This record gives sequence, C-alpha cells and structure tokens, in this order.
Amino acid sequence: MARFYPLFSSSKGNSSFIGTPSAGILIDAGVSFRKLSGAFEQNGLSLEAVKGIFITHSHSDHVKGLKMLTKKTGIPVFGQRETLEELLRDELIAPASEVYEMDGAAFAAGMEITCFDTPHDTARSCGYRIKTSDGRICAVCTDLGYVTETVKENLAGCNLVLLEANYDEKMLSGGPYPYYLKQRIRSDHGHLSNKASAAQAAELIKSGTTRIILGHLSQENNTPQTADKTVSGGLEGFSRNKDYILDVAPVESNGLMAVF
Repeated sequence: MARFYPLFSSSKGNSSFIGTPSAGILIDAGVSFRKLSGAFEQNGLSLEAVKGIFITHSHSDHVKGLKMLTKKTGIPVFGQRETLEELLRDELIAPASEVYEMDGAAFAAGMEITCFDTPHDTARSCGYRIKTSDGRICAVCTDLGYVTETVKENLAGCNLVLLEANYDEKMLSGGPYPYYLKQRIRSDHGHLSNKASAAQAAELIKSGTTRIILGHLSQENNTPQTADKTVSGGLEGFSRNKDYILDVAPVESNGLMAVF
C-alpha cells in the first residue's frame, strides 16, 4: 500500500515523497540536498527509492535543491514544457538526469502520474494526480490563486489530497508585507486562503476523499493552528476522524506519513 510523506511544506520549501520504501516519486525539490537527505533518513527512506522527480513549477521554494539532487543521483525529471525549459535554461537540472515533458500520463514506481494546470504567477504551474497499482489515488495541489474547474475535476475521486492553505486573510491584511505583495498573494494567480481551502475540502469530502493534508502554509501569514481551525470549522457537517482525517503538513519533516 502506498504511503504519502509530506517532507517539507511551506513558503520556504516544498517536497513530498509518494510510494513505498522500495520505490516512489518525489514531488518538487524545494530544499537543499542535505535537508532532503536528512528527511529521507529520518523517515526510514532511501533516495535510491526515488524513480522520478516531478516539478510543479519553477519558483525556488519548489526547485531549490534540484540541481544538486540531480547531480548526486541522476534521477529523471518530469514537468510541463515551459517549466522544463526554464529549469534547463537556468542550469537547474544536472546533465546526469534525463528530462521528460508531461504530455499525457507518465509511469514511475508502478504508479500512473498525470498533471493538471493551476493558476499561479509563473510561466506554467501544475498539480499532480497519482494513481497507485492498487487503484488508490492521491493529489498534490498547491500554489493556486483559486480553484478552477480543471482543478476540481482532477481532485475529484482522490483518496488523499495535499491541499494548499497558504494564508489567513486577517493575518495577511494586518501583516508586514507591502501592499503589492499582499495583492499578489490574494490574486487569481497567487495562493489559496484558509477559507478557500475549507470550501474545497468540503467538496472533496462530499465526493469521497477521506484524508486531507493542508500544505504550503505561509510562515508569516498563517499558523498550523489557524489553518486547522478555519478548515475544520468549514467542515462542521462532517465528523472528524470518522468522515475524514485532517492534518497539517510540517514545515520540516516530523515523521508525518499517511497510508492511503
């Protein structure tokens, strides 16, 4: 049975491992090779188990460790064409790694992986939907200004979803960020608020999702407690730990692992 490890998830760095201790995939490599290696060791995993690195977009909190990771391991890299072009132009993928454009489904570690567009302020951005060999489905969906119909369609039917809950509206409004940055975060190509995340979480549970992990929390404009309270408050019609399990992904690996 596949496992989901949200190793790092915040505005400072993102990376998740999906699979088994013997074979799996990595979604993003937004922390240093040293930190990523340490997280794998802490969770009883080996980088040798990673059969593919799937990149959501080119922002540094998702690709910071990619160059060193590919240099050290030669693991193949998958992504949308525009994203791969940026990464190759900026020499963020070592020559040791082969590069594959996401055009339809990719197959790695016995899993079928597809991507779906997300609205974000980069050349192109996507989430990933992963189907395991036993028919279980999970998705990683962060860095989106709002939930489009495409996003809804690709999250429907998932057993587990890592869903963005980036900011609390009051904390963002009263926080130290300059006005232009607040507007960027709030925009349709920015990030998902706790309230918007709660609304989508409710739709997911209605459609059968039983495990939701809140991710990509801003360390300046959110807290794990605030995100959990807001999202769980929007799920009052459902029974926590009966209809659904809600977790908050750690900024840095704390051993959280979900079997799905």
